Amino acid sequence: METWRTAAYLRLSREDGDKAESDSIANQHKQLEQYLAEHPELELADYYADDGYTGTNFDRPAFRRMEEDIHQGKVNCVLVKDLSRFGRDYIEMGRYLEKVFPAQGVRFIAANDHVDSERGRYDMLLPMKNLFNTQYARDISDKVRSAIHTKQRRGEFVGAFASYGYQKDPDNHNHLLIDPPAAQVVQRIFDLFEQGEGKVRIAKLLNAEGVPSPSEYKRLSGERYHNGRRLGQTTYWTYATVHRILQNQMYAGDMEQGRALRPTMHGKAKQKARADWTVVPHTHEAIIDRAQWERVQELLGKRTRQLNFEQNQSPFAGFLRCGDCGRAMVKTRSDGGIYYSCGSYKRYGPTVCSKHSISHKVLEEIVLADLNRIIAAVQDWKKLADERVEGPRRSVQAEQSRLEIRLERIQERKKRAYEDYQDGLLGREDYLRYREDYERQEKTLNAQLEQLAQAGESDPLHHPWVEALLRYGKLTELDRVTVAETIKQIRIFEDGHVEITYTFSNELGLLEAEGGITV
Repeated sequence: METWRTAAYLRLSREDGDKAESDSIANQHKQLEQYLAEHPELELADYYADDGYTGTNFDRPAFRRMEEDIHQGKVNCVLVKDLSRFGRDYIEMGRYLEKVFPAQGVRFIAANDHVDSERGRYDMLLPMKNLFNTQYARDISDKVRSAIHTKQRRGEFVGAFASYGYQKDPDNHNHLLIDPPAAQVVQRIFDLFEQGEGKVRIAKLLNAEGVPSPSEYKRLSGERYHNGRRLGQTTYWTYATVHRILQNQMYAGDMEQGRALRPTMHGKAKQKARADWTVVPHTHEAIIDRAQWERVQELLGKRTRQLNFEQNQSPFAGFLRCGDCGRAMVKTRSDGGIYYSCGSYKRYGPTVCSKHSISHKVLEEIVLADLNRIIAAVQDWKKLADERVEGPRRSVQAEQSRLEIRLERIQERKKRAYEDYQDGLLGREDYLRYREDYERQEKTLNAQLEQLAQAGESDPLHHPWVEALLRYGKLTELDRVTVAETIKQIRIFEDGHVEITYTFSNELGLLEAEGGITV
């Protein structure tokens, strides 16, 4: 009897409308445990539980850990209570069940839905079950979003974490109370700014005094807070942190929410214009009185300055990073020329990072010399370029054919759904749902085909730096266009060495795309 190394996967999310009792992690655990006991060929590798994670996407920690164990050969069977525990996005589920798992030799079992890939191909109802799971999750998502908007309009706090300076009321999590230690820091920031101190100066002062930054303060308070804006190792005050606090209307006692909009269930949240935010006045105790708040907002408007980016932009702008702290390098001018140094050091001093200084002239010589060193190793540029272009063109053509076949299938399914509706085999509501989904897929596929058509018309050999190589056999100068076309990132280390990661490998096959060169 063949033994299967089995991952028992469990998932629960109230946002998906999961029923607390029947779908609880404990209940799923019991059912899977019983199933394993009844099927001795299934050898438990581990339990993988995502408690509180939506099924509308697969970006879940336990699921990713399970994927890694599959990749490493620790698991070759996935067991779930039912299909909805695995996920509610029927397109992605179909990809996993019909392509990913079969390619990896992974057996998939959904116990309550009587699905087992080892017993043969999935039955015809499986795509329909996946589709219903998706529609159910979408309906719940819309209801949750509507409920959140209603609470926001009533001035109730709906965030996971209160703004720095406040804490959730233990008796009512939709109401905010002042957090005295943090509120004192907020008041001090407003006072210092009104007295003429700049945002960088305020950040330096707080760092020198050892005041924890907002994200670090939350962590020290035991909250599982993650700030997506900051770098992983940044635990200190920055210009951006001070700036956001000075602009936050919450400190004037007004509930300010609804800053971003997620247009679709899977879409990325997009920042809304400030005028479109949901602001309800006088919902909680203010840290900053109204008069001071308005004075500070006026000062913020007056201190805004416009930069001439055409005159100030370096060819390396956006590509230079400190090799140690990861912050962007900043440009400075002196009598000796242009230099770059660590942005953290420049703004917040040596307590945060060291200088990492390098002159523009030296950096330009290093990068140009290294590019030409790579170029010199290539015998026949024209032949290599032609070979590397032909492969992608064939790939584009193959992908176009694949997408066209998929488009034809979607159009045929839409046609059959209409015929079923006309024959009374499908209700109006179900038909409209199917049609909407098929039209969305049609739109996506047509957009992909249009992008491929544009890609097929473009010629990588027309890049300025490639044309220079084909003409002269080397690069004679380094400008903004050349840097943008050839370099992904440049890291400057304190001990003087420079690490360059290139981007042109996908076109001309010189280096691995994820690799880098240390100079």
